[in-house]
Amino acid sequence: MQYINFDSVKNYYESLVFQYICAEYGSDPVSEQPGAMEDIACLALNQLPSRYVRFAIDASFYLSSEEQLAMHAAVKEAVDKAVSFVRSHPKVTAG
Repeated sequence: MQYINFDSVKNYYESLVFQYICAEYGSDPVSEQPGAMEDIACLALNQLPSRYVRFAIDASFYLSSEEQLAMHAAVKEAVDKAVSFVRSHPKVTAG
């Protein structure tokens, strides 16, 4: 059996979520809370289905424009909901 490298298998939604978070909330006060952006990413991704690809270009090529628009809308909704949750549940740090 030949060597199999699963490192190239990625959930396409991850990059969409990370890009949206950085673009929309990168300079938001929520980004100053340690770990908040990572928490937002986890909460948002848990609301979305998995869409695994080896290369992002594969998803762009095989998805219709309607599917891409629906995915972006779902990402926006999931991230915005996650941001609301994190804002309403601030972490208390010891100090």
